[in-house]
Amino acid sequence: MKITLDIAKVLLEAAERKAKELGLADDIAIVDDGANLIAFHRMDTARIAGIDIAQNKAWTSVAMKMPTSNLAQAALPGNPLFGVNTTNHGKIVILGGGIPLIMDGRIIGGIGVSGGTSVQDIEVANAAIHAFENLRDRRDSENISYRIGSNQRVLY
Repeated sequence: MKITLDIAKVLLEAAERKAKELGLADDIAIVDDGANLIAFHRMDTARIAGIDIAQNKAWTSVAMKMPTSNLAQAALPGNPLFGVNTTNHGKIVILGGGIPLIMDGRIIGGIGVSGGTSVQDIEVANAAIHAFENLRDRRDSENISYRIGSNQRVLY
């Protein structure tokens, strides 16, 4: 499976649903295995600063091959990755909310969420991860279809 636009839309919808449940207005980014942006969604009233943060969280999760929350402790002074967030033109984010999408032990994309606390951003990203796992487990996931502005929904 690769992260297509249709799959990204399903993940965005799951993340937005969780953000609304938490009373948040989030920026949500989905990237492919090369950390290239596939889809981005800015909820109404979401912070403009969150646009880059969400995209960079998704990028970081793929580039570093781990959730961004794993970097927070390791990047503290005296720890092995101290200063990592100053590399790559400041693109590496050490705040929670970026999670890689993994299939068969291989990273095939990532999600980044910005708009709440790190704990909330992780919770919203995990809603998308759960939707991804449901899709991943379906044999016909390559045939996903989704239409914005219609009543058609993906069954997963």
